[in-house]
Amino acid sequence: MNDKSGPYDSRYLAGIDYFNRCDFFEAHEVWEDLWVDIEGPARTFYQGLIQVAVCLHHFGNGNIRGSRKLYHSSCKYLEPHLPVHQGLDVEKLIRELTHCCQQFLESDEEYPQAEIEVEKIPEIHLEENPEPGLIE
Repeated sequence: MNDKSGPYDSRYLAGIDYFNRCDFFEAHEVWEDLWVDIEGPARTFYQGLIQVAVCLHHFGNGNIRGSRKLYHSSCKYLEPHLPVHQGLDVEKLIRELTHCCQQFLESDEEYPQAEIEVEKIPEIHLEENPEPGLIE
């Protein structure tokens, strides 16, 4: 699954497909396979995506403490890639993730109670015409 015939690595696209189907564990697995092969600054972009997927996986399984930790680290990894990277609106993804996780982000409790709301789960849609030179 390492076809690079199009502008994006097929593993990147497969991860997005899994992510948008809320199969966050599989998205994480596919992106991690890609992350292993990447060198340079783009590594943190994929690490951020992996952590977004795991954040939502934990949130959906009720591991709010783990989800909170991964929310913060995923944002840290993605912020250097603002506003858009690899055709993905990183700014929008972080904004939607923040909205999705708002229940536990606003809580001061160490073990807050929160349930993921399906309608707030972010989706990833790539820009149709990415700027030249942004594809890694």
